[in-house]
Amino acid sequence: MQISVNGKIHNVDAGEETPLLWVLRDHLGLTGTKYGCGIGACGSCTVLLEDEPVRACLTLLGEVENKKITTIEGISPESNHPVQQAWEELQVPQCGYCQSGQIISAVALLSETDEPTDEDIDEMMSGILCRCGTYPRIREAIKLAARKISEQRINQ
Repeated sequence: MQISVNGKIHNVDAGEETPLLWVLRDHLGLTGTKYGCGIGACGSCTVLLEDEPVRACLTLLGEVENKKITTIEGISPESNHPVQQAWEELQVPQCGYCQSGQIISAVALLSETDEPTDEDIDEMMSGILCRCGTYPRIREAIKLAARKISEQRINQ
């Protein structure tokens, strides 16, 4: 089967019932998408499927053929996406395990909302568990990233 991940077409030799998470990690070597719970509850395996956040542990390979998949590695090759910059500036991660899911979800939110409210942020991020409790820094980083995106638009 052929799948599109981070703008590249990959031939994958796996069954249609194989979770996307295992294809990304084991077949393609994209280990930024983390295995957390395996039941879609923690959000650490979140990727974008057609620009919408989905849990890669619950998404089957047969569901992604001819669809665009973006992992944390595909957000920005130089790690200079405004969300990634804000995460670094505000030192959001502690253990970092949930951060790829957090960043992916923040990117999805900011692609839909220029100035997210606390409620917007809480709604989008509510399904991603941070065992370290960095939620206040996550919220501030999303707001900072929104300002950075706005500044980029003004300067273009």
